[in-house]
Amino acid sequence: MKSSEEYAFPFERYDVWKLSVDMTLNIYAITAGFPSEEKFGLISQLRRASSSVGANIAEGVSRLSEKEKARFLEMAFGSLMEVAHFTMLSRDLNFISIKQNEEMKIQIFEISNKINSLHKKMLGR
Repeated sequence: MKSSEEYAFPFERYDVWKLSVDMTLNIYAITAGFPSEEKFGLISQLRRASSSVGANIAEGVSRLSEKEKARFLEMAFGSLMEVAHFTMLSRDLNFISIKQNEEMKIQIFEISNKINSLHKKMLGR
């Protein structure tokens, strides 16, 4: 019987994808404590934006052309910047602490650096 590693999807090998999943799990945990009236507002926006980062990375690295791969990484980066915006807004609304925001910011910077590095590689720069 083959192990699950032998059946891994191509995107599962990328650290940036793994980091984006970790970020999404953190966002879900953090937003669980938001006011219930934000269910269809900030909670939804943050969760969709964060899960979109990993989804775009997964779809992008699975594309055949480097140009297509780069385009999906650009979309992942855009979604990541949405997460950055919404976490700062959440901090300003006192839904998350300054410490939580700083921790998210560190994760976001790490992911953004890895997306940019992979993007440059896809474009041959």
